[in-house]
Amino acid sequence: MASSKIQSLPQAVSELVHDGDVVALEGFTHLIPFAAGHEIIRQGRRDLTLVRMTPDLVYDRMIGAGCARKLVFSWGGNPGVGSLHRMRDALASGWPVPLEIEEHSHAGMANRYVAGASGLPFAVLRGYAGTELPEHTDTISTVTCPFTGEELAAVAALNPDVTVVHAQRADRAGNVQLWGILGVQKEAVLAARRAIVTVEEIVDELTPVPGAVVLPAWVLDAVAVAPRGAAPSYAHGYYDRDNAAYRAWDTVSRDREKFSAWLEKLQEDAS
Repeated sequence: MASSKIQSLPQAVSELVHDGDVVALEGFTHLIPFAAGHEIIRQGRRDLTLVRMTPDLVYDRMIGAGCARKLVFSWGGNPGVGSLHRMRDALASGWPVPLEIEEHSHAGMANRYVAGASGLPFAVLRGYAGTELPEHTDTISTVTCPFTGEELAAVAALNPDVTVVHAQRADRAGNVQLWGILGVQKEAVLAARRAIVTVEEIVDELTPVPGAVVLPAWVLDAVAVAPRGAAPSYAHGYYDRDNAAYRAWDTVSRDREKFSAWLEKLQEDAS
């Protein structure tokens, strides 16, 4: 019997992603939740704080669509191609809406998720030395070690209102299995108040896979079947990265009219 947590993607986004939310769409190199990002665009969510260690095309699209008021990140770009031009336009000219940014290091972002997942108020790390980020970022501070007296960096815990990740498969009870290159998906899900996972398929049994992570149904709010839901990134064991799509996006994202045409087509494709 299928779990009630298995829903359509439009239903999951409608019920769990709200205007003004802090939203994390995580996935590193592959398993990037593009289908979920596109659905958030289609449903016209606004004033979101978008969180992601490596915002790439999916967030460029969401920013260009006017979904975001703030971006929390540690690196941004079109991998292997260049800049995120919708992000740059929002920062430089406020089109379509002004964008605020909060920048961290990769280690800082990862530790923020870990603290959030652990129920701790902050994380401690050796980092940010020699940078000006602490001067411009309220969520970076310092703490003195009570044992050695060493001054260390401290970063505030990150607890998104909703985290969205993509995975290879789920069983009918709503347990999710993902493998390949893993980023901070597990930590981002455990840190969140609500969690959505899109999957390539539903199977009867999650057979063991080397290095796989299983997210149990009880930590998730919705599981939605979205075949090729990570495209144009890849899903290990299912399909390859579409390098041509990443190159093509550079041309689309540079021009407001071309981007607006892409956005219109995205809406038409859903009808």
